[in-house]
Amino acid sequence: MPCFKSKTNSTMNIQHQESDSKGEFFMEDNGTRIAEMTYSKAGSDKIIIDHTEVTDEGRGKGLGKQLVKRGVEFARENELTVLPLCPFAKSIIQKTPEFQDVL
Repeated sequence: MPCFKSKTNSTMNIQHQESDSKGEFFMEDNGTRIAEMTYSKAGSDKIIIDHTEVTDEGRGKGLGKQLVKRGVEFARENELTVLPLCPFAKSIIQKTPEFQDVL
């Protein structure tokens, strides 16, 4: 899993939590969540990315894009397709040809 350095030099890992019907990828900085991307499961072969959010503290560091990238990697690892309903995730996937194989 990728790690990222914040300006305070603490390491942030992309973490993943999942339930039967939903999941999320997120980053924390010193115990505070600064970025998250949520998804819903649609059957056994698709996830719907429905929300991406980065706090003011995390903005401008590429964290949102890294979360979308991790979601794409997760989809590939699990042979899932992605329906990006979140406008941010949709934009990132459309602008990044190497992410489009999961659509």
